[in-house]
Amino acid sequence: MLATRIALLRGINVGGNKMVAMAALRGLCEKIGFANPQTLLQSGNLVFQCSDLEGEALEQRLEQEIEKRLKVQCSVIVRTPREWDRLVSRNPFADEAAKDPSRLIAYCLKTPAVRGAADALRAAIAGPERVEVDGRQAYLFYPVGIGTSKVTPNLVEKKLGAIATGRNWNTVQKLAALARS
Repeated sequence: MLATRIALLRGINVGGNKMVAMAALRGLCEKIGFANPQTLLQSGNLVFQCSDLEGEALEQRLEQEIEKRLKVQCSVIVRTPREWDRLVSRNPFADEAAKDPSRLIAYCLKTPAVRGAADALRAAIAGPERVEVDGRQAYLFYPVGIGTSKVTPNLVEKKLGAIATGRNWNTVQKLAALARS
């Protein structure tokens, strides 16, 4: 039985680095036996169906195939539609997301944040940004925008002790809809 999966590729097509064409990514999925691959935007958002792998094994398979076939090394974080719906429903910044979804970033973590990580990240924030951590996801609200913030993806990963990739709330919602279709 085929199961839908959402995969997020970390750090591709950013600043001209690790360039991956979304058509090539969809083609890779088809070649390795995944069904109905769909991409969203150019930032490594992938929805597909597969039957034989899940969790860490699926992430490793995608990472290996992307490196082998597309010649790009990147981390891949996979979620089920149920996990994605949980990420959406547990958003602690719902009011902010409704008013300005581009300033809310949901970071998906490859592994759960280390103990005390949320407090460590909060302590590292000198500006108005706010953060909440929930298992394998973190929510960061950037009230004055992301472009000038000192709360960078590298800082998030360092303080949370996990590989992470972020998507703004608009993209989170679009991926939820794509996974349901």
